[in-house]
Amino acid sequence: MQTRWGILGGANIAVERVIPAMAELASAQAYAIGSREQSKAEDVARRLGIPVAYGSYDDVLRDPAVDAVYIPLPNDLHVEWTIRALEAGKHVLCEKPLCLTSDDARVILDAQHRSGKVVEEGLAYRNHPQWERIRQIVESEALGRPLAVQGTIAKRFLDPADIRNKPALGGGAAYDLGIYIISACSLVFRDAPLRVIAAIDKDPEFGIDRLTTALLDYGQAHATFTAASQAGTAAWATHQQFSILFSHGWLRATFPYAQAKPVESWLELGDESSVGANPTTRELFPPVNQYALQVDRFSRLIQGEPVRSWSLEDTLLSITVIEGLFRSAREGSWVQTGRISGNSHRTGWCDMS
Repeated sequence: MQTRWGILGGANIAVERVIPAMAELASAQAYAIGSREQSKAEDVARRLGIPVAYGSYDDVLRDPAVDAVYIPLPNDLHVEWTIRALEAGKHVLCEKPLCLTSDDARVILDAQHRSGKVVEEGLAYRNHPQWERIRQIVESEALGRPLAVQGTIAKRFLDPADIRNKPALGGGAAYDLGIYIISACSLVFRDAPLRVIAAIDKDPEFGIDRLTTALLDYGQAHATFTAASQAGTAAWATHQQFSILFSHGWLRATFPYAQAKPVESWLELGDESSVGANPTTRELFPPVNQYALQVDRFSRLIQGEPVRSWSLEDTLLSITVIEGLFRSAREGSWVQTGRISGNSHRTGWCDMS
């Protein structure tokens, strides 16, 4: 059985990564693509072997043959088209960030509940086998209890026309990059932080946060991270670091977040016998296509297979944390998050359905 996908727009991530990934799969077909210009849709369809091309996004949603919709549109259009897709009876995989405010996250949650369809935020890294292994290590308590996460993610985005440099469109380090580490913290701690604090440096011309450093307080555990949109590498991938300090050891990942291209990666583990930063063991993960894994899992999920999924509660938590970080930087103080108001979150890996 194949899930027939409709794609809204011809963004680079769709054309260069996600649609080619669909072509690798038995579970999915890139069935239709919509653009605001018929000629553009036809061009992409011809180049990538998509059977149907439409001159509007609405035509994709009206097509009864489309089972699920992939949304790689600019960030400020995510909420509108996610809700319209749900109202048209389609499942939705939308690129990150799914939304830019916690209020919008709640609107999408309500729309999902009304529709009965599946919505996920497109954080492809969560589908990488290394994260299933991290889950096993955390849940087994083989290294004890996780006490602290540290993360860094950085890349230089200096083009004024780049959406990442437009604050109204969800640009900046926190929304574009920090969201990876925040969601990773949810995978590790499976709860919301009690409070957050941040230091933020803004670009004086673009107005985006170009350097954001945060501390998340989970009570008996902490997370710290730095996200930078004008620092580090200018290569095809972001600079990335991720580590967990456990009560009886530690874990370090060499390429934990978005992999623009399939690449070999390692998990390095230190137990009670390790010395310094030298791992006791190293586990190799061969190159995999995260985007193919994401589309395959989502396709099988909506076909009713018992695969993992991620709740929109994770999206709500991530956006709430980002809002808290911006407020903290403005006010120069800690900001309390959801659990203070009685909205306790259980986040991270959902049980297999």
